[in-house]
Amino acid sequence: MTPLRRAPFALRFVQHREGLAGIVYARRATADGKDRLQKVATLRALAVRAGTGLLRQAIVGSGARKPADDGMAPGPSRPLDAEWGPRVACYALVVAGLREPERLIRAAEHLRRADPDEAAWWLGLLTHDPQKRALRALRILTEAVE
Repeated sequence: MTPLRRAPFALRFVQHREGLAGIVYARRATADGKDRLQKVATLRALAVRAGTGLLRQAIVGSGARKPADDGMAPGPSRPLDAEWGPRVACYALVVAGLREPERLIRAAEHLRRADPDEAAWWLGLLTHDPQKRALRALRILTEAVE
């Protein structure tokens, strides 16, 4: 298990009116040169419900789950490794603003099975593309939109 202070990604669950929501963080350098976890995207309650399989597998696969914990309760951030972090971050960015549960489930399944290196490549594109072409392309590839 990677401790949170060294984890490249993190996932935190919070309770909202609509249900359990999530926040995905990635470790990035700040202006003063220090590594900090910075917010990548939020997961609305619908996205958390639709992506439960992906999120649980990411938590377990990263070794962050405690034996008595299902991993998806509000509370402190859970560390995600370099294999699962990019997948969860891509999922959060792809489903932001979408409302069709079936499409969100499809996107979660595609990203759950995605190659970790490809997910990291897509995450790089998603976070550096001002025209949002990469986001549209990944939404189409994961069947999040038609």
